[in-house]
Amino acid sequence: MRSSILKFLLVCAFAALPGAVWSDAIPALPTRDGVPTLAPLVEKVTPAVVNVSVLQRSPDEQNPLLRDPFFRRFFGLPESSQQQIAAGSGVVVDAEHGYVLTNHHVIQDASEVVVTLKDNRRFPARLVGSDAGTDIALLKIDAKGLTELPFGDSDALQVGDFVLAIGNPFGLGQTVTSGIVSALGRSGLNIEGYENFIQTDASINPGNSGGALVNLRGELIGINTAIIGPAGGNVGIGFAVPANMARAVMRQLIRFGEVRRGRLGITMQDLTPGLAKSLGVPVREGVALAEVQPGSPAATAGLRKGDVVVEINGKPMRSAAEMRALLGVTPAGESIEMRVLRGAEERSLRVRMGEIEASRSTGGETIPALAGATFVGVTRDGEKGVLVTGVQAETRAFQYGLRPGDVVLGVNRRRVDSVADLARALGTSGEVSLNVLRGDFLLTIAVR
Repeated sequence: MRSSILKFLLVCAFAALPGAVWSDAIPALPTRDGVPTLAPLVEKVTPAVVNVSVLQRSPDEQNPLLRDPFFRRFFGLPESSQQQIAAGSGVVVDAEHGYVLTNHHVIQDASEVVVTLKDNRRFPARLVGSDAGTDIALLKIDAKGLTELPFGDSDALQVGDFVLAIGNPFGLGQTVTSGIVSALGRSGLNIEGYENFIQTDASINPGNSGGALVNLRGELIGINTAIIGPAGGNVGIGFAVPANMARAVMRQLIRFGEVRRGRLGITMQDLTPGLAKSLGVPVREGVALAEVQPGSPAATAGLRKGDVVVEINGKPMRSAAEMRALLGVTPAGESIEMRVLRGAEERSLRVRMGEIEASRSTGGETIPALAGATFVGVTRDGEKGVLVTGVQAETRAFQYGLRPGDVVLGVNRRRVDSVADLARALGTSGEVSLNVLRGDFLLTIAVR
């Protein structure tokens, strides 16, 4: 509370300085009775932030035997299992079509989703599509008189920019908190597969997931998704998916119902000072290509091992996580412009994203915990894993985010070498996440 007051007083003090000039990026705050206030901005943006209530399938519903009424009566089980109710937040981003962005983990395993507006109107929502890799989902509601939040440019954010977080923490109802951008490009948190988070100290708590992170222009610059804190409480470290990434995912969900990622056939790593010296490149930031697969789209375009990517589509590449996140929302068939360094020589290359090779295997074994998918053990590049040979739509495995051609390498970071290993690992209690290789990228897919 004290930190929020201090931040607000800092803004007020700056506004009161003689000759202080507010740039276009930081608009002057309005005043009420001579005191600066954020109330007009909050009044403008909060109608676009909604409550998302989810009726989740119970574990019993996933077991064919437990769905059998005769089996339940024979063993004295209740006639119906209790469904679970969960709540999160969402953001109206297209009032005309009724599109609402939220998190994948908010609607995961949902049998029914209801969106409640700030004016207390309630609407059943249809799931347009969901992407576990970015933790973004898109809902659609049939409603009139909606208020939408315009997208801001999350690439233009700087550490220190003021932001507001709006959501529904702990089911209390709509809540607004303030803070600043604490860091950009956060990764390595093992929350999602494509991590390039905005970090903020604006209070984000359970229930805020899927809510809006907005700038002082009233633009959406992030979808709140996660926190770090003891017992799940806020300690001033929250994360949001950048708006540019969320918008790219949304476009594919509208078009395809899922994110159809492409591949380049590369392995990448951060450019360190030592690596830059050994490669003879005159830059300190970039992404070095550790491997380029023969015959891959990257090799066809002229990329080589040791090249350093410094820019894609005019955007500087500062880390492998940033590049991975950008490529992770670029669909197959789309071309990108790369500026690379080969030693001291600069080159511009046009690279077309290739299709992720689908498995040619058919059939396979099933695992009850991942109903709807079939698996076979495989060995690739000398390493064993479990190949997903098929996934039926609208099943549990599909909703988790598994797709044909995925290779499951581990569970909770422990290697699995066979279908039997995978089944045993999924039988453990507690939280379970799959470590999945999809094309060029490693994903973390939460399944419980």
